[in-house]
Amino acid sequence: MDKRLLFTTSTEIIRVPSDTVVYITADGNYSVITLADGDNFVLTLQLGQIERRIAEMLSSDDNRFIRIGKSLIANRDFIAFINPMRQKMVLSDCRTFRHEVSASKEALKALKELLEKEAAR
Repeated sequence: MDKRLLFTTSTEIIRVPSDTVVYITADGNYSVITLADGDNFVLTLQLGQIERRIAEMLSSDDNRFIRIGKSLIANRDFIAFINPMRQKMVLSDCRTFRHEVSASKEALKALKELLEKEAAR
């Protein structure tokens, strides 16, 4: 089984396998974790706090989670489509789920270039 991510606050605990987390979005001082099965969990943590906790929990060579702009962390394993001009990205396993999210043109352009560079290696 994949490593579980654990998020705790003063009132709740969320423990999920890292390979089921599709993306995490910022909503003010809250963050919403979206899982592959469609479940969403709202945490009273800012996105930066979640980003740091993920880095602490996963090994340094596990770079599946990537920050995209100010309000999104995506699991790169599920990135299926990027269109910077339309500010659109689709996260999907190409079988059972599909999530469309938006981010800034600059952030998506940088992500597209990064993935192209990695693919060229």
